[in-house]
Amino acid sequence: MGEACTRPDCSGEGRIDADGYCDECGLAAEPGAAVPPARVSPESGGSGSARSGSARSMSGRSRSHRSSRTGGGRSVSVRSGRGSTGTVRRGNLGAGLVTVPPVPARDPSAAVLADPQVPERKRFCSKCESPVGREKNGQPGRPEGFCTKCGTPYSFSPKLFRGDLVGGQYEVLGCLAHGGLGWIYLAVDRRVSDRWVVLKGLLDTADEDALAVAIAERRFLAEVDHPNIVRIINFVEHPDRRGGASDGYIVMEYVGGKSLKDIANERRTPDGRRDPLPVEQAIAYALEALPALGYLHARGLVYCDFKLDNVIQSEDSLKIIDMGAVCRVDDDGPVYGTVGYQAPEIATDGPSPASDLYTVARTLAVLTFDFQGYTDTYRYDLPGPEEVPVLARYESFYRFLVRATDPDPARRFASAEEMADQLTGVLREVLSLQDGMPRAALSTLFGPELRVVDTELASGPLDAAAAALALPAPRVDPADPHAGLIAALPAGAPAEALAALRAAGGDSAEVRLRTLRAHLELGDPAAAGAVLQALEADHPEDWRVVWFRGLTALVSGAPREAAEAFDALYDAFPGEPAPKLALAVCAELLGTPEDAAEFYRLVGTTDRGYVGAAFGLARVRLAAGDRGGAVGALEAVPEVSTHFTAARIATVRARLRGRAAEEEIGAELNRCSEQLAALALDARRREELAVEVLDSALAWVRSGAPGGTGQVTVLGHPAAERELRFALEHSYRVLARLSDRAETRIEMVERANRARPRTWV
Repeated sequence: MGEACTRPDCSGEGRIDADGYCDECGLAAEPGAAVPPARVSPESGGSGSARSGSARSMSGRSRSHRSSRTGGGRSVSVRSGRGSTGTVRRGNLGAGLVTVPPVPARDPSAAVLADPQVPERKRFCSKCESPVGREKNGQPGRPEGFCTKCGTPYSFSPKLFRGDLVGGQYEVLGCLAHGGLGWIYLAVDRRVSDRWVVLKGLLDTADEDALAVAIAERRFLAEVDHPNIVRIINFVEHPDRRGGASDGYIVMEYVGGKSLKDIANERRTPDGRRDPLPVEQAIAYALEALPALGYLHARGLVYCDFKLDNVIQSEDSLKIIDMGAVCRVDDDGPVYGTVGYQAPEIATDGPSPASDLYTVARTLAVLTFDFQGYTDTYRYDLPGPEEVPVLARYESFYRFLVRATDPDPARRFASAEEMADQLTGVLREVLSLQDGMPRAALSTLFGPELRVVDTELASGPLDAAAAALALPAPRVDPADPHAGLIAALPAGAPAEALAALRAAGGDSAEVRLRTLRAHLELGDPAAAGAVLQALEADHPEDWRVVWFRGLTALVSGAPREAAEAFDALYDAFPGEPAPKLALAVCAELLGTPEDAAEFYRLVGTTDRGYVGAAFGLARVRLAAGDRGGAVGALEAVPEVSTHFTAARIATVRARLRGRAAEEEIGAELNRCSEQLAALALDARRREELAVEVLDSALAWVRSGAPGGTGQVTVLGHPAAERELRFALEHSYRVLARLSDRAETRIEMVERANRARPRTWV
């Protein structure tokens, strides 16, 4: 017998065993340190349905902030306010954009563990989270016993064994994995076609009455029906072999395949380090999971424990498993989650749809780069692009993660639907940047470009007001009482629109926004500013107000102030092209061509329907002396665009304008001639362009034709001075005949005479 236990709360009959524990109260012989505050359990090591848990007081609010975007953090608060609709989206994995390698289904019995044990490093007390069952004096830790800190009994041994019949229906085959509430078992439903099922402990309770209440309260899980959520089949009880109260189990459908954790861990570099998943594949997983979470949110439920372990890919489908942590939004019971994934406000505010969305973003981060230290208790920030190459390459993806993990839940995405919408836009951009192929899609927030400015590639500065008013406009809210009136207003007639709005007498947000725009179109930024000031007072975080704040600043000649507003909108809507296009205009006006080129490139590469991005990129490239880049941007404008002809004309100018006579331009002249011949132009326009091309060709020939005339043909004429002069004379005389002004006719005739070569007649 050992020494008597001297703890004051022991009965006095307890004895200290060889391991230093009291066989009566279960506590250590000597008083331990102060009990630490409860926390979320570390990530469990099992696969499949494993999870960890703790009470809501698991941690305090975040003491560290997310990394800010390169160049400054979000300077303007933006909220979108779109709630979840709960619509069930039945789509294929990859959103029709990404091909995700399928995971073949395997024999369920092959997943049963031969020797189910919980590693000592993952054994913690379920009450105070102190380490338990650890090695001591060279002796292995006991899988069952009492916590030395608080006396709570623990057991890491399976409670069910092969052959057990649970609920008179489910025959156990063995253990699959271990989670925060115990072992997860594979079983066969002997009453329903011997189908495979999974049994998972419901609650850690030794009170039969409490268990019955808990089961009754969890019946709502059986009503959950979504193709991407594991189906709850039943709730059953089974007697404890050790004579205690019955244990409760959730019966779920068996989902074969691999967890995202397994998929991620299988990817290794030659030196054995984990190789992150391609961004597009990780996004495809998130896009399949978000509608499932939105489905739960629309029903007042929160999943709470989204992580790599709890998402299974089987063949080409995805399932969220482990419904044991799901709770109602207003539930005051214990909250289960995992350090590294769970939002900072859980400890004080409890779970919410916003905290669920946070876990999705953290999962994306873990999948796509080596996120060192993410499981630290207070590691709520993200590394920045300066540390992670994939975030530097895909800025929109980085901004998406930053918003989704904002410490303030109100600044995250408003719903799973909105988050998926923006993430889809980010995915399209990522894929387009990878292969150069556009992936256009209609925006739910913005309309198309209203017009395209500077299609002539003028050499002067960009007209800020014209560029601002050419940007896409926010879509009209159909729920606004004056939506019909606004839709019927004449385009390009701001005075008439303003009169109609005043006559209607409405004061809704849409009416005021349209009034503001009419003032800008009329060239009255002061009046627009007054309307904006009132809007900001009444709707300070309406994203449309932030957009018009930027628009007003741009028209008023304050591009830096405008950039702050548009940058906030890029933070809020990283999948939208419109804020990036606006930022490109601001950067061009601010004299930062590299930034302008990057924003123009992001927009134009993803959606070539934004023709303003092509012309903008061409302007910036030309200014930097990159003619090839300018021509490439303009030639990317699709033939179906109404600006196709203007783009081809600009291409001709980009190839030749400003060329020194001694440059080698023979190939460029051939290409310009081919493009002009293919264009359907009116006579005046054709001859004007012909003059530009012939002038360049003549200067090149007179300088000695560097590179040689070879196979060069200019608009059907040989590259020789005499032939080019005759062609140039002809074009000038045609322009003289087409002119309706005497002064112009005289000028064109004089130019024709100067261009004509000397002849005998």
